[in-house]
Amino acid sequence: MWMMLQQEKADDYVVATEESHTVEEFLEAAFGYVGLNWKEHVVIDKRYFRPAEVDNLKGDSSKARKVLGWKPRVGFQQLVKMMVDEDIELAKREKVLVDAGYMDAQQQP
Repeated sequence: MWMMLQQEKADDYVVATEESHTVEEFLEAAFGYVGLNWKEHVVIDKRYFRPAEVDNLKGDSSKARKVLGWKPRVGFQQLVKMMVDEDIELAKREKVLVDAGYMDAQQQP
């Protein structure tokens, strides 16, 4: 982002790994990271599936790579682990609030 802001002319850039992963791959990585089988915890509602005509969605970061010299430093597995670690830390902080009576266990921040 800093490199984008340093440009003489404002412009739009796509920041993407140019990889494509399914929701199932994400679930396998996230639940697998904490030793769980996602199929035992996730309910799939087909009402939320994308229409069949949607093409494969993949970000094109070629402009950011060329103009800014940007390249991704975090891969898919590492990103999933970072996200899960952050969720675990948030859950720990929320538990402290619940245990101290400052937040109802059913309350969402």
